[in-house]
Amino acid sequence: MQIENKKTAEIACGNSKLSMQRPLVMGIINFTPDSFYSQSRAVTDIQISEKIENMIAEGVDIIDVGAYSSRPGAEDISADEEIVRLQQGLKILKKTAPDIPVSIDTFRANVVEKIFDRFGHFIVNDISAGELDDKMFNVAAKLNLPYIAMHMKGNPRTMQINPVYDDLIGEITEYFVEKINRLRNAGVKDIIIDPGFGFAKTVEQNYNLLADLKNFKKFGLPLLVGLSRKSMLYKLLNTTPENALNATTAANAVALMNGADILRVHDVRAAVETVEIIEKLKNKNN
Repeated sequence: MQIENKKTAEIACGNSKLSMQRPLVMGIINFTPDSFYSQSRAVTDIQISEKIENMIAEGVDIIDVGAYSSRPGAEDISADEEIVRLQQGLKILKKTAPDIPVSIDTFRANVVEKIFDRFGHFIVNDISAGELDDKMFNVAAKLNLPYIAMHMKGNPRTMQINPVYDDLIGEITEYFVEKINRLRNAGVKDIIIDPGFGFAKTVEQNYNLLADLKNFKKFGLPLLVGLSRKSMLYKLLNTTPENALNATTAANAVALMNGADILRVHDVRAAVETVEIIEKLKNKNN
């Protein structure tokens, strides 16, 4: 199958445009009690408001919100519960920062529809790239929503059970070839790809993926990288997510040098500063 190799200069999100002329920072807020990094959780109105205000002050470009934890072994919740959690947080987000672009981390098409009906446009951040809900591509197209397709094998409860690849980069590349063509055929206009660090990959596989990240620039689409405080970092260094900020910054710098367009992070200021330094170096070389 063939894909269109066209560089996307901007992403349309409702009436706003996200320029991709420099790397963007996406800040994570989890409306969950069980996400792997405790400081990303915000379940009360005060916690949610404070996180939003801090991210805005630190220079965030996009705020990514989720109400369903995708860490291995996390509790499975219903779509109704996910919607309730999202509505609570988004009500505060829209009041506190009405102009900030929002992405919603969900794999359920009906959640996308319900949230769109109440809050309008956002970016769909789907960890399964439609694998867990075959209606997702058509819903994203119908609502004209930008779409993040992430690579994962299995589901959050099975993904880390002996992930095996004959050709890691080749298999992920073929995965995106298929997904991009299906999304285009469904009518999705703005597509972002995410190779899925930490999802159905061993520590060694994650580092191989990071080293070969430039391979995915061939698609001509924005490339999102989510490395923040993940086990590939803290397991290597025999530490914890809480002590993995330095490792995250180092990994994000490598990702930016290898073509990342969006950094999905828990620590906005550190990521913004990393982007600024790497961009300075790139400009010196041009």
